Amino acid sequence: MKLLLTMIKKELLMHKRNNSLIWVPIVFILLAIMDPITTYFLPVILENVGGMPEGMAFEIPAVPASEAFGLSLSELSMFGVLITILLTASSISQERQTGVSELLLVKPINASHYIGSKALAKMVVFTGALIISLLFSWYYVSILFGSLSVIYMMLAIIFYSCWFIFVISLTLTYAAVIRQQYMIVGATILTLAAGSIINGIFHHKIPWFYNNLSSLIVKMLQTGAVSTNLLLNIGLLLATSIALLLLSFKLFDQKERL
Repeated sequence: MKLLLTMIKKELLMHKRNNSLIWVPIVFILLAIMDPITTYFLPVILENVGGMPEGMAFEIPAVPASEAFGLSLSELSMFGVLITILLTASSISQERQTGVSELLLVKPINASHYIGSKALAKMVVFTGALIISLLFSWYYVSILFGSLSVIYMMLAIIFYSCWFIFVISLTLTYAAVIRQQYMIVGATILTLAAGSIINGIFHHKIPWFYNNLSSLIVKMLQTGAVSTNLLLNIGLLLATSIALLLLSFKLFDQKERL
């Protein structure tokens, strides 16, 4: 356990040195608040930009607070996930290219320490940034669109963090067997895209599928109840994440022995 904690501290120190502990939360906050604020002020923006007939008023339907919060989830699902994949993929590929991984993988350090420390450090950095950004989104949504239940908002933030844990685990699994960073990123994005396509086609049959988490969270905020499908989705994400990490330990160990 001491060795694992030491490795985690080393990973967090690297994040501190490259300033990702600062810029990642800032970028996540901007992503989270951009769409709700833009949606609220869209009529004003269009009116000031011009291009509308004189005397014509532009009105958009009132957006419920739950859907406004869903806009934040949508942005983070795209750009936030992309940033997470890029930084997670580079953590192993760069150390392999520079030979650092070979120096680290000596007794008593093994694949589980090496991959596990990276996974836990990335989860701390990215879920921490995610929580901060969603708290900002909650604040602005409450001001502009209406209040949301404190209990269900906290549950929404906790549940959505599971998606980023899954993305980190998936990326590290590919990184365990693929050396090139661009291939790791490509494989992870293609896998998530395939999941999105499957969810789009079979949404009515498997509403608890991986990529449906955002919709299930918005529904929870609308109804004020945690659905069975949402619980199944969270269970599936966490179980798959654990399985992927265990698989990455084995694959990385086999790859480095060759």
